[in-house]
Amino acid sequence: MSKPLALIYYSNLLPGSQLTNRLQDLGYRVQSLETVALLPADCEREKPLVIIAELVPAADACAAIAQLKNNPATRHVPVLAFSPVHDAATQGLAIEAGVALLAGNAAISEQLPQLLDQILQIE
Repeated sequence: MSKPLALIYYSNLLPGSQLTNRLQDLGYRVQSLETVALLPADCEREKPLVIIAELVPAADACAAIAQLKNNPATRHVPVLAFSPVHDAATQGLAIEAGVALLAGNAAISEQLPQLLDQILQIE
């Protein structure tokens, strides 16, 4: 049986590489995206179980997530987003785009297994 796939986009190396390692420790295959613009096409092609995306820059990341959620072939894939900035504007963009759960950098690093359980139950 193959491991479930997690697509991950991050722009900041430290939290991103930590998440990649943590996902692998949890039994996921991980595919990192070089740019958030690749998210919709890669999701449709690779069929991941979950997407984890850093909202940097927030507008670009949320636009890619909205594209993903507007596509019938990919709208079911839950998105766990994280951001170094926790403000109302970023949160509003994320919710509007279709993010299942938004966490801060510290929370996603510390609580990844619980956050994954939560978003996989939501969808």
